[in-house]
Amino acid sequence: MTQKGFDIAVIGAGPAGMTAAYHAARRGRRVVLIDRAKPPGAKILLSGGGRCNVLPRQVEASSYTTDSSPHTLRKILLSWPLPEVRAFLEGPVGLRLTEDRKTGKVYPFAGGGKEVRDRLLAAARGAGAELRTGRRVVDLQPDERRSVVLEDGEGILAGRVVLATGGLSYPETGSDGTGLEIARRLGHSLVEPYPALVALRSRNVAHHALAGLSLPVALRVGEGREAVEAQGDFLFTHRGYSGPVVLNLAHRAARALQAGERLPITVSWGAKSEPEWIEILSSPRGRTLRALLRQALPDRLVVLLLEELGLVSRRGAELRGPERRSLLQALTAYRLTWRRAGGFDEAEVTGGGVPLAEVDPKTLESRLSPRVHFAGEILDAFGPIGGTNFLWAFVTGKLAGEGAAG
Repeated sequence: MTQKGFDIAVIGAGPAGMTAAYHAARRGRRVVLIDRAKPPGAKILLSGGGRCNVLPRQVEASSYTTDSSPHTLRKILLSWPLPEVRAFLEGPVGLRLTEDRKTGKVYPFAGGGKEVRDRLLAAARGAGAELRTGRRVVDLQPDERRSVVLEDGEGILAGRVVLATGGLSYPETGSDGTGLEIARRLGHSLVEPYPALVALRSRNVAHHALAGLSLPVALRVGEGREAVEAQGDFLFTHRGYSGPVVLNLAHRAARALQAGERLPITVSWGAKSEPEWIEILSSPRGRTLRALLRQALPDRLVVLLLEELGLVSRRGAELRGPERRSLLQALTAYRLTWRRAGGFDEAEVTGGGVPLAEVDPKTLESRLSPRVHFAGEILDAFGPIGGTNFLWAFVTGKLAGEGAAG
């Protein structure tokens, strides 16, 4: 049976969808917020290990990744400046936020992801949005009004629809790609989705033995002009490599592998330059290499590197020219033997999605299918770890919600 009476149907009750529902409803529109999960927002609960890094302290549009126009991304992101988003969370939403100045992350003062989810949901409902959970949307049928088709055959009529269904990451939370398939059926040419903010896999058993070891590094993916490099914390795991610096760059290697190219990945341990390592190795020269290197690196890693080079018992003064060059190479451009990146089941976000050129940047309305708007992860953009993807969800949710409300 078709039910009528909604101006706007928001599909997906994640941070983007709840924000869209709030901003549409507070403009007096009759809004229904639909989610397949009961209760919704499971992905919010998983964020940051439950603590929920809900915003960055500061942000640069250039830190985001997209196959679309960086100018369009910047225009969208700056439509709702970070201080105003924080004021929204601390004001209408009612969150108490606290900052970790060392990491540049912003968290709820207490309650973690559950507090964020519950307060966003309460804000949307308080503004007048009607919530329907446990209802899976399978299609949209274009008409004079949009018919939102549910799994059981029921249809909900709405003047406009906001698709905020997320991508494919953490599929157990409900991100099964339905929204992406609906977008494709509506005529959108998707940037093929790929796992992003994801760890790397390796078969290096010696490295697996270092699981739990973390240190700062400079990581480089690729070579020549196309190479990208970043500094940050690196983590050995029992399956490969993780940590912020790996998560932020692994998608580049993974996408190249999908295209048939295996990019080299090299590490500068301790994020130190060659001159800095030369100074460490040069004084005092009577000490063992192990003693010299563990001034700057964890001892377990030092032993592994020296064993690989056959230098574990050597002293700094005993190094010959070729040995010194090999050691410096291992310290500043160590080649990781990676196998692949993790899949969608462990990726924090989905890369790719609806191209930004196919939406109006002021309202996020589809340029191909009128009265349909997009918000959040379904769009072709994602940021580095540190709250940037929550920020993208909030900004695009507001744009889509207000755009749908007119």
